[in-house]
Amino acid sequence: MNKFEWGNNRRFNSFANYSTSKYGSRLQKLSINSGFTCPNRDGKIGIGGCTFCVNEAFNPSYCTPEKNITQQIDEGITFHKIRYRRASKYIAYFQAYSNTYADIEKLKSVYSEALDHPDIFGISIGTRPDCINDDLLSYLSEINKKHYIAIEYGVESCYNKTLELVNRQHSFEASKEAIIKTNNIKIFNTAHLIIGLPNETKEMILKEATLLSNLPINAIKLHQLQIFKGTEIEKLYASNPDKFIKFELNEYVDFIIDFMELLRPSIIIERLTGEVPPRFLAFTPWCKLRTDQILNLIEKRMEDRNTWQGKKYPSIYCGEHSR
Repeated sequence: MNKFEWGNNRRFNSFANYSTSKYGSRLQKLSINSGFTCPNRDGKIGIGGCTFCVNEAFNPSYCTPEKNITQQIDEGITFHKIRYRRASKYIAYFQAYSNTYADIEKLKSVYSEALDHPDIFGISIGTRPDCINDDLLSYLSEINKKHYIAIEYGVESCYNKTLELVNRQHSFEASKEAIIKTNNIKIFNTAHLIIGLPNETKEMILKEATLLSNLPINAIKLHQLQIFKGTEIEKLYASNPDKFIKFELNEYVDFIIDFMELLRPSIIIERLTGEVPPRFLAFTPWCKLRTDQILNLIEKRMEDRNTWQGKKYPSIYCGEHSR
């Protein structure tokens, strides 16, 4: 088969291939927990946080705010060298909670400590779209001239009713504004989307592929809704299971391929499924398969269907995007 427009024969535009092609090496993210919180947790705009969130489920064992950033990076490199031996460039990934939710001097101190580490190639900042401002973007734009800088926005859903239901306390319009501003200053941006939030139909979710494709996002992260023990969304599921799409494994594999077929080909895909330690989950994960095993199933199914990312994407798209 001839190469796809992203320059290789893989059937979707993967972040691993993108980073290897552009930077000569896989960019391996090291999770960092700097002790931030969120405005829908501390009372600024709400309390309780997102109804689906248990942040501890995503943090590796080395990743705790009691350790300084340098120590977390050192331990993260040791941790990841076992699994990702080919990685030679490391990204400090500020992952836990909203990592732009602090005053600018605090943020500069935190980011600078990471960037001063000799083994760090750049930083990736996970945050909410309503926790970004022009001063911070201006600062990040300056350091983007010397370092790899990326911002990951928790869009989660393109539907305001869903965002209200899960206590996000921001709108899809806020996501659009943040993405456009970030693209305008040529900082790599990623949109994070959860597949299967309550009251969303398959048709609604597939429409999000088009909605996001029409925004200047560089990359996307997708994962299935994982219902964590002790969360408000677990209570909602127990009382109203009909509000949820409960994807079986094979159904999710085909659905995520349907989604990718509608996605703009130039969007880089960072993730297609999520994995957390099973002890956090209210339900046993699919056959206890790991993320890479599910990814293999998706790619094999794409071959069987003779399909690829963007196969059904409209041929006309206006607008150039950074990076």
